[in-house]
Amino acid sequence: MVTEGGTPSSHTLEDTPTWALATVCFVFIFFGLGIEHLFHITTRWLKEHRKTALHEAVEKLKTVLMLLGLMSLILVVTQKSISKICIPNKVANSMLPCHKILNETSKTTEAYEVVRYVSSALFEPRAFDEGIMTRPQHRLLASTSATSSNSTDHCASKGMTSFISEQGINQLNTFICVLAIMQIVYSVATMLLGTAKMKSWKAWEQETQTIEYLVANDPNRFRFTRQTTFGKRHMTDPIDTPILLWIKCFFRQFFHSVAKVDYFTLRHGFISAHHLSTNNTFNFRKYIQRSLEDDFKVVVGISPLMWFLLVILMLIDVHGWHMYLWVSFLPLVIVLVLGTKLQVIVAKMALRLKEQNKVIIGAPLVTPNDELFWFSNPQFVLTLLHYTLFVNAFEFAFFVWVTLQYGIDSCFHETTSIVVTRVVLAVIVQVLCSYITLPLYALVTQMGSQYKSAILEDQTRRMIKQWHEEVKRKLKKQSQSPLGSPISKIATSPLGSPISKVATQMSSMEIFQHRQVPTLMDVPSRSTNRTSEIVEEIQEA
Repeated sequence: MVTEGGTPSSHTLEDTPTWALATVCFVFIFFGLGIEHLFHITTRWLKEHRKTALHEAVEKLKTVLMLLGLMSLILVVTQKSISKICIPNKVANSMLPCHKILNETSKTTEAYEVVRYVSSALFEPRAFDEGIMTRPQHRLLASTSATSSNSTDHCASKGMTSFISEQGINQLNTFICVLAIMQIVYSVATMLLGTAKMKSWKAWEQETQTIEYLVANDPNRFRFTRQTTFGKRHMTDPIDTPILLWIKCFFRQFFHSVAKVDYFTLRHGFISAHHLSTNNTFNFRKYIQRSLEDDFKVVVGISPLMWFLLVILMLIDVHGWHMYLWVSFLPLVIVLVLGTKLQVIVAKMALRLKEQNKVIIGAPLVTPNDELFWFSNPQFVLTLLHYTLFVNAFEFAFFVWVTLQYGIDSCFHETTSIVVTRVVLAVIVQVLCSYITLPLYALVTQMGSQYKSAILEDQTRRMIKQWHEEVKRKLKKQSQSPLGSPISKIATSPLGSPISKVATQMSSMEIFQHRQVPTLMDVPSRSTNRTSEIVEEIQEA
């Protein structure tokens, strides 16, 4: 809708063509149903492939999106009430994100332009109607735009300023949505890139089943600790102080952050400490992958602490403080310190092994211990990673939002050098976190005193269920046979009988030879009762 002077004016749905309204509704409904169907397909695929952890991560993602929708709805419903809250002008002009251009002189000039504009309207109507007279500029136009709503007029009539305008609430709503989307994108990108980097571990895991590996780690072979490959990597340099150790590990994370010998040694220590296998058949790489998927459901979400951090970051965005420039360095510092700490943990395990045993039998055996981690809590590393990804996502989301909302020359972008620095730091942190920190975290955090038994239970449940289905299929094929089949006897034997236990072990070994999954003999002895419960659940089903 256009006025006589040629300037556009806003109009409601009463003045909107029905075809335009229907088109917008169709587009939004189409995309909404498409996204919902995509979630449905993803969830069904994860269930079919028994990706329990990733399925929970998708559910967490849906919860975050639902929270965003609820927050957006609350902002839309309450924006008029919030904008009618009035505060003194002095308070409104404090802690501004952009420098206020107007001073007393500009205010006088603005008042003079207002008087001249009104005089022109009264004494020169022709010039006023044709738009010949120049209208007041600067803050007058901004004030006219800002006071177009009744809520702003309400505060202006009292000589005060609105707490936050309706336009500001809409812009805030947009920023929160951009931040949440960027957090999800950053988390998914980090996991995908990190997983791609860890693909080489599959070949390492397969190498542990070769004859060459078994000969090199013969349990009857005596060697000096310093002469092992693990000892040569960590024990050759004369390191007497923790400072030198940290300096060495700081630079090591950039060159072969996860070496094959470290993978073999930590794998052997993990299996031995938790009694997971007696014949070297435990798939450590698959366990790490499942563990990483379990951690992903934590990283992809936005915890209440992260929302509180968002409030703090928005509070300190004051002109002249340059806080966002300093905040952009925090993720880089945390990623570097975290990578160094993980390298230090591996080095300390090697030094402890050197102090305990001058001569070793077989492969070097390191001992997992929570005391090696900060606060004796390996999960604290995951908290720092979550914080790093969130702050990095905030940096990039803020840049994208300001650029799209206000343009690249916005006052939020104080100088070009600061903008370039923040973007470059965000990219560097993403690369370091994906290719260095995440693989280190996935491997080294398994060196805690505890392990995720739920992951092994899930693998055991899947293995027994596959065996149960194979037995049922064989029974169906041999149902026409006049003679009793040994398999039918096995299938109908009680769970606690010896023949059932032998059949379970034999079938498990057969499944392992074809699928390379942990057998029942690989399950810790303290999990035997839980394994029996799983078998009973499957038989009842």
